[in-house]
Amino acid sequence: MSDRPNVTPMSQEVPFTIDGQPFATSERRQEAAALLRLAGLDPVRYDLGELDGQSGQTKRFKDDEVVTVRPGARFVSIRQAADVA
Repeated sequence: MSDRPNVTPMSQEVPFTIDGQPFATSERRQEAAALLRLAGLDPVRYDLGELDGQSGQTKRFKDDEVVTVRPGARFVSIRQAADVA
């Protein structure tokens, strides 16, 4: 039992993917940059996108934007700039 009566600890992790790689978290709300770092990506070079299964559209998040991680969410990394040869 918790000492704080209105706080319910999250015991289950939420599964999701970034670039097809599986991850899980117990923190459902995180900054996009934190999720990129979790996947081993540099937020300076990449943005986080979330795939919408119904429309096929990708929602792009800024690094400091708070993202709600839902079970089964599919995120992708989006390179901010590509080198030109």
